Amino acid sequence: MRQTWRWFGPVDKVTVRDARQAGAEAIVSALHYVPYGEVWTPEEIACRQHEVSHDGAGEPTGLHWEVVESLPISEEIKTQTGDWRRHIANYILSMENLARAGIEVICYNFMPVLDWTRTDLAWRVAHGGTTMRFELVDFVAYDLFILQRDGAEDDYPVELREQAEGRFSTMTPERRLQLSGNINAGLPGAAAQPSLDDLKAQLARYRTVDEDRLRRHLIDFLSDVVPQAERLGVRLCCHPDDPPFPLLGLPRIMSTEAHYKAVLEAVRSPASGVTFCTGSLGARSDNDLPGMVDRLGDRIHFAHLRNVKRETNGIPCSFYEDEHLTGDTDMVGVVAALLREEKRRCGEGRGDCVIPFRPDHGQDILDDLERGAQPGYPAIGRLKGLAELRGVTAALAGRV
Repeated sequence: MRQTWRWFGPVDKVTVRDARQAGAEAIVSALHYVPYGEVWTPEEIACRQHEVSHDGAGEPTGLHWEVVESLPISEEIKTQTGDWRRHIANYILSMENLARAGIEVICYNFMPVLDWTRTDLAWRVAHGGTTMRFELVDFVAYDLFILQRDGAEDDYPVELREQAEGRFSTMTPERRLQLSGNINAGLPGAAAQPSLDDLKAQLARYRTVDEDRLRRHLIDFLSDVVPQAERLGVRLCCHPDDPPFPLLGLPRIMSTEAHYKAVLEAVRSPASGVTFCTGSLGARSDNDLPGMVDRLGDRIHFAHLRNVKRETNGIPCSFYEDEHLTGDTDMVGVVAALLREEKRRCGEGRGDCVIPFRPDHGQDILDDLERGAQPGYPAIGRLKGLAELRGVTAALAGRV
């Protein structure tokens, strides 16, 4: 397994040299500043490659940009409205430019409106560090009483609505503002956050888009881009929903094994695959993660290894980002399954027999608490996670 590290570009307070010192072998990055639906030009791609491979003084860092996360899919494509056909054409052009630059793995997601959702970005844990958290009652309080989304009452049972009303009544104005900002944070690395009115306008675009329709739109998108990815030697891999259950009345179509199988079978190609995120998928108690690796492994092109602790039963649930080897996911079992898949691929002579992975997220510990890095992406917390995962991999090597 190839050890990679996510880097958000020059604005990132964790540097590429930090990543190398942590033991990373390659960088995962993206051009977050390019508007969704526009082309990633060869010049912009080359600039990011240079920023990864050389530091500010022009000295080589020893690392290279090997995985894109993410080449985003516009809301126009997801809803098939407006300029969506031009956006698909631009997506293909961006893939061509990335392939010419030698980048073969492209992660994306098909989540409507928001790419991830948390109610707390710096929740204090027992050892004194902080972590990201999704607290269901806080989220429902936001939906019902801050966003005041039309029809929200119908999405929650009476008991949960009553708990949310009580929670909202005790919130200070500062906490209400913070909660709104946390939930609206959107894509990691993005500078702008939507206002409540902006978010309501985005949600309105999905009033006629249910789960079946959104899945059809994803399959339509893949039917257009996957043949071009095959031609270019590019491997596309879809990240699961985060969290993996419906929010804000929006459909979810990549939350379970059945969801993935439906899409992978609809567009059968080695160029269309999975970003296997143990944190996102692990927030559902009905997902068997080691088993999913065994059954979907042929199409896993990239892995995010992180762990979550579910605080409540059922789906949806409250959860927080735990340490990489604790939480509710059998991380050792997942790594063992990934190593078995690599061994199988090597036996077949596949060129992609080594699966890139990264230590996804991490708790803010030690100096992270003062660094102020991207939420979920501390230096020392991820270094710790990568070291633990490296140890598991070393212990299992030759035994699977």
